[in-house]
Amino acid sequence: MPAKRAAKVAPRRALEPVEPPTEELFEEPSDEPAQGDDLTLGQHFLAFFKELAGVVVAAVLVASLLRGFVGQMFLIPSQSMEDTLHVNDRVLVEKLSSVKRGQIVVFRDPGGWLTGVPAEGRGPIGKAFQFIGVLPDTSTEHLIKRVIGLPGDHVVCCDDQGRIMVNDQALDETSYLPASNGGYTKPSTIPFDVVVRADRIFVMGDNRAHSRDSRCHLNDVQAGAVKGDNAFVPKDLVVGRAIAVVWPPGHAGGLPTPVTFEHLPAGKVPAPVTAEIEAGAEANC
Repeated sequence: MPAKRAAKVAPRRALEPVEPPTEELFEEPSDEPAQGDDLTLGQHFLAFFKELAGVVVAAVLVASLLRGFVGQMFLIPSQSMEDTLHVNDRVLVEKLSSVKRGQIVVFRDPGGWLTGVPAEGRGPIGKAFQFIGVLPDTSTEHLIKRVIGLPGDHVVCCDDQGRIMVNDQALDETSYLPASNGGYTKPSTIPFDVVVRADRIFVMGDNRAHSRDSRCHLNDVQAGAVKGDNAFVPKDLVVGRAIAVVWPPGHAGGLPTPVTFEHLPAGKVPAPVTAEIEAGAEANC
């Protein structure tokens, strides 16, 4: 039989090219001004102040965070730290380092330490600038003293030469105690013998004759607390360490830790849960 003639199959065709659109892909440059050029003067000012407000808000947030976690300024309200610090000095307090002997620290009132008439507060604007750290804190709920004893330290006043003893080693405080009649000021006229309890510190002002510090509360009796417990500042009330006087310029400078505190022996480990206190009736300032 004759072979069947194969059916004709149309040849495959290549994909047809897509014709480019007839419309222009890009608009011709226009002589019309850009949208920003259409803004009126008032709109320009509004845009500027919106941007400025954003910058100010960001700056306030940063300043507030720095104040809360890094550093803060405080105003010295009394003479209890003279001659190291004077009334109305502005001091910079850093909040990052741990508490050590010899440092000057700012702390919140442990309870009943502050006396006298509260200082006049600032107005709303002043409080706002104080909050963000531009102005120093004038709050009367804070005190500033020097750390003499850490948890477990045995602090005694005084040895036979009238010096404060810390863990049986005498302190040489001549570099920061004010002179009296051209001579050395007594470190304390209040005798005491204490061992600092755990999580507390023992503090004293440099102007000992005009400072209501730990010595003055060794006979305090508070509800639910051991007698004299109020003399020792809880470490969690410490705001930070004063590192420099920033104003006025004539008194500006750093506040280093005196050399006498550098090589003191360690105190009791572990520190006692209850402070050990021996103090006479004079320990009430």
